[in-house]
Amino acid sequence: MHPALSIIAFTTLSGLGYGLAAILGLGVLGPSAISSKVAWVLALALIGGGLLASTAHLGNPQRAWRALSQWRSSWLSREGVMAILTFLPLLVSAWGTVILSRYFPVAGVIGAALCLVTVYCTSMIYASLKSIDAWHTPLTSLCYLLFSVAGGLTAACFFALCSGSAARGLLLAALVALVAAWVAKRSWRQRMQTLKPLSSPETATGLGAIGKVRLFERPHMTENYLTREMGFRVARKHAAKLWLIALVAGGAVPGLILLVLAIAGNGGTAAAIAAAIALLLHVLGVLVERWLFFAEARHSVMNYYGG
Repeated sequence: MHPALSIIAFTTLSGLGYGLAAILGLGVLGPSAISSKVAWVLALALIGGGLLASTAHLGNPQRAWRALSQWRSSWLSREGVMAILTFLPLLVSAWGTVILSRYFPVAGVIGAALCLVTVYCTSMIYASLKSIDAWHTPLTSLCYLLFSVAGGLTAACFFALCSGSAARGLLLAALVALVAAWVAKRSWRQRMQTLKPLSSPETATGLGAIGKVRLFERPHMTENYLTREMGFRVARKHAAKLWLIALVAGGAVPGLILLVLAIAGNGGTAAAIAAAIALLLHVLGVLVERWLFFAEARHSVMNYYGG
């Protein structure tokens, strides 16, 4: 699949934003701290920015509102509806922290739950596609949820350390979430590399009973929309290098930093800077992982193009 930068930015930024908003909604940071107020502003900005980035991939962005009407059958529509509904309790929680320096537990817990539901809806846009074997697995949703939570916890650690708190429990929780996210992603990738495609030239043409089917001539001699969007290919050696970069930058190094900070148990400027580095590296790793998520996926339509 063609890895559209707008979709990569959308899934990465909104996932981080929803993860951070969910953690903030649980009241793990004091509402009177300046860092908590900044955290809420950043979370809403990431969510809003990610949603705006997603419209760049639409042929007619001005008609995006029509997608909301198909919520009974479309996960894309459900995601849009949930994104709007989730903003309501998030705005109440953000108002309480930023303006009133108060924590509203009911709005916070509801907002946290809806954040996870929205991320799940985003993941199901891809996991529900039977035409792409690599995506059609519950592991896809699990990875999206774990990466969102891991990113949110890592960001929360940074803001907690900015307020001068040691935040050992939060650091350990972020470390566990990071490990769980990348272990799940490793399982997802192993499945992708070893699975046997359900759709083949034999099943696509219905001629499997006769024998092996091979392509005599491509349907189009020149590139078209399908070959551009569905037939993107990345060399295996490049994919392996990018996966290593994603794993080290997004998981190993941030996890090591969080572990050191948790053991040290001290706050301060140095700890906050270290947490910021861990967060930035994690986001970089997720961006690379998300690029591979699309680039390595094989659409069944390529059976008709010799893919």
